[in-house]
Amino acid sequence: MESAIYPCASWRERISIFRQLLTSATREASVAMSRWVGEVIDLELEDVQAVPLEAVSAQLGLDESVSVLVVLTLRPPLAGEILLHFDQQSARALAAALTGVITQQQECWSELERSALLETGNILGCAYVNALSRMIDHELVPSAPTLVCDFAQSVLQQALALQLQYSDYVVVSRTRFTRGDQNLSWWVLFLPSPELQETMNRSLRPVISRCRSSV
Repeated sequence: MESAIYPCASWRERISIFRQLLTSATREASVAMSRWVGEVIDLELEDVQAVPLEAVSAQLGLDESVSVLVVLTLRPPLAGEILLHFDQQSARALAAALTGVITQQQECWSELERSALLETGNILGCAYVNALSRMIDHELVPSAPTLVCDFAQSVLQQALALQLQYSDYVVVSRTRFTRGDQNLSWWVLFLPSPELQETMNRSLRPVISRCRSSV
């Protein structure tokens, strides 16, 4: 991924904190997925960046093809969304890796494939939610994940339209999935509501101040 241009120094500090937080959460998700599958699954956080809203499609390499998204919604008052984005090929490969079933269907998803992708989103999303809850010292309540197979640009435009009202940037991370010699990667977008964003900002201020004072 190309280097992001942050709006201010505090964004660089926030992303540094997010990287530490999400790295820990990804390790927790890796352990949970290994227990679920019954063999070693390695999840590794590869990158975390603040991306300008107008650049999200380019950063994710979106085109006119159909993508697969697993959406985890946080319930009010501290609402928000966590979106896992896969291209079709990666989603099929992940489902096959988790279920042991290779399908030749290009349009329809079997219940087994859908369940595998939803459980992946649930495990990773809940690990992130738990890490964020610890950071802000408030319990975040996620809904059950939903699976969306659609043109990602259209789906993201709707999600980012609300984000544009109070922020020009969105936190985007890339996670790598390794099982034996198989490697896959997907993108995770974090879209906090204004209330959650403000709560996070209040929690991050003393951390950033301590970091600055120690420099």
